[in-house]
Amino acid sequence: MRIALTIAGSDSGGGAGIQADLKTFAAHGVFGTSAITAITAQNTVGVTAVFPLPADLVTAQIEAVATDIGLHAVKTGMLATAAIVEAVAAAIASLDLPNVVVDPVMIAKSGDRLLEPEAVSAMTTELLPRAFVVTPNIPEAEVLASMSIPTVKEARRAARRIREMGPQAVVIKGGHLEGADVIDLLWDGHELIELRAPRIESGNTHGTGCTFASAIAASLALGRPLREAVDRTFRALSGGRTGDGTGCGRVLVPECARSGGVAG
Repeated sequence: MRIALTIAGSDSGGGAGIQADLKTFAAHGVFGTSAITAITAQNTVGVTAVFPLPADLVTAQIEAVATDIGLHAVKTGMLATAAIVEAVAAAIASLDLPNVVVDPVMIAKSGDRLLEPEAVSAMTTELLPRAFVVTPNIPEAEVLASMSIPTVKEARRAARRIREMGPQAVVIKGGHLEGADVIDLLWDGHELIELRAPRIESGNTHGTGCTFASAIAASLALGRPLREAVDRTFRALSGGRTGDGTGCGRVLVPECARSGGVAG
């Protein structure tokens, strides 16, 4: 049995956070374990209360799982405070945890803040260098890269900036950008892949970022290479269509393949 760990907040509504991650692991046939960072009172409308747990208790949960059950992949979500970010980064390093997928959760879909402002610095200096892949949406990428991202062109530049912070790869989720298609970007330092699918108009987006990152983690736990893990996840969340010019597809940006840099 392949095993994955989610390090994230609890969602009382069951649509995001730890609950969404464990459901996603199970759907992929991966045994899910958890380290809860915060307890929240929330639903699809908003977050009404947040109670971060002590950082040493978060560390204890991670150690309890890693030293006994063993892990094939790790996904981080809501980390809430700088102390928890630092504790999680230290545990990843000391326990040599594999296939770390960082979802840099900062603000809920409802607009409620889920990460202290001072924790962003700890994330960029302590956690991102220990990540295999980081999966920000556009607002999160703007914070991490310290730049505005109005179009895919700027998203490409942001991907390069974020990877320079230490993760082996970056996936920028393009759902916040305007356009008939949603374009996600995968940049691993060698190739830039654009994943494209028609936009699905829906208000039911609570927890999609959590599910995206945990699905990638589950695929990595199963031994799939990163590109396949990201591609499978993108297709699943985009309706499962395949690339034919109208459905989901992926495009290698040729300038990146030739020069080793992000086009744009």
